Amino acid sequence: MTAPAPDRAGGQYQEVPVASIQLDEENPRIAAFLDAQEPPYTAEMIFLALGAGGDEDGNSGPTFSKLKQSILTNRGIVQPVILRLRDDGQFVCIEGNTRVALYKDFLAAEIPGPWERIPSIVHEQITEEDVHAIRLQAHLVGPRQWDPYSKAKYLTYLRNVANFSADRLVDFCGGSRRAVTELLDAYSDMEHYYRPLLESDADFDLRRFSGFVELQKSGVKDAIVRSGHTFSDFAQWIIDERIDKLAHVRWLPKILRDRKATEVFLKDGIEQAIRIVEGPDTQKQLHDVPLAALCRALAEAVNRIEFRDVRKMKDDPTSPTAQHLLEAYEALQEIVNEVGLV
Repeated sequence: MTAPAPDRAGGQYQEVPVASIQLDEENPRIAAFLDAQEPPYTAEMIFLALGAGGDEDGNSGPTFSKLKQSILTNRGIVQPVILRLRDDGQFVCIEGNTRVALYKDFLAAEIPGPWERIPSIVHEQITEEDVHAIRLQAHLVGPRQWDPYSKAKYLTYLRNVANFSADRLVDFCGGSRRAVTELLDAYSDMEHYYRPLLESDADFDLRRFSGFVELQKSGVKDAIVRSGHTFSDFAQWIIDERIDKLAHVRWLPKILRDRKATEVFLKDGIEQAIRIVEGPDTQKQLHDVPLAALCRALAEAVNRIEFRDVRKMKDDPTSPTAQHLLEAYEALQEIVNEVGLV
């Protein structure tokens, strides 16, 4: 195997003894799990944390079990891990903690194979900013993305502790300022309103994070406050599963404007409340209309809109028209980006 050239930050390719590598406790996916554990943290805890981060559906995706089988089948990894060499001669894993942990596990289990050394890019001189850049590029916008809560936790650390400006966070992450701000605000709200309501940190379910991202959408917070409720009430609705499908948070402005729908929501959950405000007759009429016709009709309606109607939506973003417009925008934006029309 030909050794790769040094990377742009001065790292050198090496085959590093796995026993001399420490897993990174500051890795956000690990940190989210260790929050519920008592220090000092053992290697076993960190190994468990690497396999604990699931998506909103409870799936860990290809990042752990499938990766484990792939490494066993291919008897090694193709993409080197990234390490930082400390003054004491030990290495800390910046990127690739899961792969290092698997090598360690294979060694401990005495599984036959070349697990004593792992392909690595080693940095002897690297700044904290370079470390952050490597993590961000690999896990916020790269192919091995962290779960949304871990992303938000790391972005919060960079803003509050590493003093990154909003512009720098957007530059590192790509995307829009709005998306970064939503993650930051959602993390803050979940920690401030959701965590204190739990009996213990062990009950903290990071899969509920997407509900707090939805809380940041236009009009949702305003609707909660106008209806006389609090964000702690919202967190309790999440805990009690009044909102079982977290994408349904965006229905709250419509529901909380309707007294009957609100009563049903608080008693039976959001699914039943949606039926009240949804308008079943309209749904039946439009169900079989082709997408092309619907899009054309929407474009024509938007082109006919008058300034006073725009002003009304701006003054009251919780209105049904404003909320339906937001839903249409988000749905169209997703499919347009997927198709590659822009």
